[in-house]
Amino acid sequence: MTKTILGIIGGSGVYDIDIDNSEWTTIESPWGEPSDQVRVGEISGLPVVFLPRHGRGHRVSPSDINYRANIDVMKRAGVTDLVSVSACGSFREEMPPGTFVIVDQFIDRTFARPKSFFGAGCVAHVSVAEPVSPLLARHVEKAAIAEDIAHHFGGTYLAMEGPQFSSLAESKLYRQWGCDVIGMTNMPEAKLAREAEICYSTIAMVTDFDSWHPDHGNVDIAAIIATLKDNTHHAIQLITRLASDLPRQHEPCPVGSDTALEFALMTAPEKRDAALVAKLDAVAGRVL
Repeated sequence: MTKTILGIIGGSGVYDIDIDNSEWTTIESPWGEPSDQVRVGEISGLPVVFLPRHGRGHRVSPSDINYRANIDVMKRAGVTDLVSVSACGSFREEMPPGTFVIVDQFIDRTFARPKSFFGAGCVAHVSVAEPVSPLLARHVEKAAIAEDIAHHFGGTYLAMEGPQFSSLAESKLYRQWGCDVIGMTNMPEAKLAREAEICYSTIAMVTDFDSWHPDHGNVDIAAIIATLKDNTHHAIQLITRLASDLPRQHEPCPVGSDTALEFALMTAPEKRDAALVAKLDAVAGRVL
């Protein structure tokens, strides 16, 4: 059995999770610079690895995040289960600001970001039909219930490029598509986690109703920041409870998140680009 190591990628406002015996550690990646060092330690005896998605001080915009390096360093740190905590807007009255949405689907509308570790010289195709690991998502839900945190289990996250917020027309369109929340950071993060065979779950913290809502015609930055501060306390509670209750032995994923590369590599071994294969040592070493 593989021991569980919980990875946490903290989005806007979530930088100060209490981690025992922690230290900031530099992990180098062949994919370039990650957003920051990782903070390695324990919560309730469970090994955890925390990475601030935008860097400490919120230095990196959503489009400039090196998602490949971030996921690669999580893999190099041994992470088996990765929880993404990020701010979002809501398209649903029943998901008001302050609600935590435990997302299970994504629509990717980003366009300026590398989205795969694979490419010319080593081609691979993984399924993201079910991009979230259901067992991990249920553990997140149980933690939310235990901490009495307002939440909604299940929902579709529309990932937009940003850094601007939606136009009114876009916001109305995404509602018609059946999307529930909107954010700028969970794609290609979720896709890359799948390629790296890391179980993944998203906690989307609602800060606003986006521009579709008749009483919230414009996204109010001051209101978002105020809600973010309220959400931060609950996010830390949830992560702490999750770490306390998460099984210490990694549970095999029923949708194959942790074995996604089993039959994904298409390029014949003798035709693979050596330089790319070398960069894939952590992500795909199990199958290379």
